[in-house]
Amino acid sequence: MTKRTDLITGLPVAEDGAAPPRERADAARNRARVLAAAEELFAAGDPAAVTMEDIAKAAGIGRGTLYRRYPDRASIARALLDEHERALQHEILRGAPPLGPDEVDPAERLAAFYAAMVDLLERHVHLLLGAETGSARYETGAYAFWHAHVRLLAKATPDPETLADVLLAPLAPELYRRQREQGIPPTRIKAALAHLARTTLPAIA
Repeated sequence: MTKRTDLITGLPVAEDGAAPPRERADAARNRARVLAAAEELFAAGDPAAVTMEDIAKAAGIGRGTLYRRYPDRASIARALLDEHERALQHEILRGAPPLGPDEVDPAERLAAFYAAMVDLLERHVHLLLGAETGSARYETGAYAFWHAHVRLLAKATPDPETLADVLLAPLAPELYRRQREQGIPPTRIKAALAHLARTTLPAIA
């Protein structure tokens, strides 16, 4: 996906100007079958245990056909996540405060970002686990966007670059799944993250 920089915020965003190439009807059908099969498999159990062979079999296509479009399981999960993550990016760039841009205290914007990310995790943690296992999380375009956003919010701190990674660490999908398996509801996770935001970032004078 082509990236550009938003002129207002400086954040990296997906380039929407160029229309994607026209997709053949059979390729479109195969893509839809692959994505539907993969989402069902990711949601049914441990996403890390899902193989490309499992996805090809569930989609009713050959492995060669699958690999021509998607090199690995993570690329399929990222394709499923893309629409959801871009919707959240739009709200951060153009939406209403406190999530969107305005003269809002950085800590409150971070708390709103945390709340939105918890909602995303609650709905799509199986996809995030499929796409972001281990160090793969840091290689996605979405992580670069989240990092740039949090770094801007933390610009008044001594080391916003390093702090951004620290503040994003609680959003790791493995941690979120563990918390939910322990019976911690999303409301408690949001409250804890809001407390973290308000005690870490300095208030606007």
